[in-house]
Amino acid sequence: MEKTVIKAFNTLELLATSSEPQGVTALSQALGLGKSNVHRMLATLVAAGYVRATGGGRYEATLRMWEYGTHVLMRNDVKRVAGPLLQRLVKATGETAHLSVLDGREVVYVDKIDGDHPVRAYSRIGARAPAHAVATGKALLAGQSASFIESYAAELPPEGFTGKTIVTPVAFIKAMEEIREKGVAYNTGEWREGVCGVASPIRDSSGTVVAALGISGPAERLKPAALRKYSTVVIEAAAQASRALGFLQHAASR
Repeated sequence: MEKTVIKAFNTLELLATSSEPQGVTALSQALGLGKSNVHRMLATLVAAGYVRATGGGRYEATLRMWEYGTHVLMRNDVKRVAGPLLQRLVKATGETAHLSVLDGREVVYVDKIDGDHPVRAYSRIGARAPAHAVATGKALLAGQSASFIESYAAELPPEGFTGKTIVTPVAFIKAMEEIREKGVAYNTGEWREGVCGVASPIRDSSGTVVAALGISGPAERLKPAALRKYSTVVIEAAAQASRALGFLQHAASR
C-alpha cells in the first residue's frame, strides 16, 4: 500500500470534515505527521484542485470531491430508475437492453438485461465500446457541448470498425445534429458487423444528458423497419427515466 497516497487522502478527509479552514500545525498534530510532510501534501492537493489556501497559512477542501461524488450518486440514481425500464424494453422488443454512460470517448455499460432470443448481441456490464460506433454512445455524444463534439470529430479514427462506421468529421457532426433533433440514435452495424441497435438519451433535472437507454441485437432481426418501430418504446423509456430524475421538458425548453 502506498503510504503517501493514504496520507494525502487522510489530509483531504480531515479538511473536508472540518467546519473551518485548518493550519499546517493543526493538521500536523491531528494526522501525526511532520509539518514539512503536511506542507508537501497540501501543495500537491492544491495543485490538483482538491484544496485551496484561504490566507493566513490555512487551508480548506474545495468542491471537487463533491463534484465527483455527485457523478457517482447520479450513476446510482440512474441505474435504480432505469432498472424497471430495461425490463420493459426487453419485454416489448425481445432484444437485449442496455444502460450506458459516457467516459471520455467510450461508453460504459452500467446495466443490462439479456433478451429473450437464443441468438443475441453479446455484452457485459462494465464493458466499454467506442461511443461513435454504438447507439447509446451516439445518443450520449449528441447531448454534449458543441466544443466537445467538434473535438471528438477532429479525433475520429480514419479507419472504421466496419464499412458503416462514421469516419469523417462532417458526417459525424451531421449525425449528431440529427440525433439531437429526433431524440434517437441508431447503430446499423457500425461497431460489429451484423449487430444493430437503437438508443435514446436520459437527462437529469438540469437537462444534462447523463446516460442512455437502448436495445441491440442481430441485424437479421433489427432491420431498418424494426429499428424505427422499436425507437418509439426506447424514446418513451428514456423519457420516463428523465422525468424520474426531475427533467421537465417543457420547463427546460422555455
